[in-house]
Amino acid sequence: MESMLPEAFADLEPFASKWSLATEGERYAERMATTMPEIQAFYDAVVPRAEEAIAYCDKYPLDDMPDDALHLLHLLYSMVQVSFPVECWGQPKIPDTGAAALDLISEPGP
Repeated sequence: MESMLPEAFADLEPFASKWSLATEGERYAERMATTMPEIQAFYDAVVPRAEEAIAYCDKYPLDDMPDDALHLLHLLYSMVQVSFPVECWGQPKIPDTGAAALDLISEPGP
């Protein structure tokens, strides 16, 4: 299997195929389909490396990132997506929202 992430972030590779997702919609759907223990494990692995990962990604222009750096950036976006469930709610779903949903019709990239 080929690595998705830069070599310096090989410890995060086990999370890459599940969490390195290109769109907010994909990241949200993955959050909703994942248990809190799995979300917590992902969060616990990425948060200590987040500043280093951001610094690595900052070496490249957003519109011309190598694939491994782009996958790392998407992994960071997923970390943000799971931060509220971990830090505030203790569950993937936003509490007290019933069946409410928000669908994006466009989003910035990458």
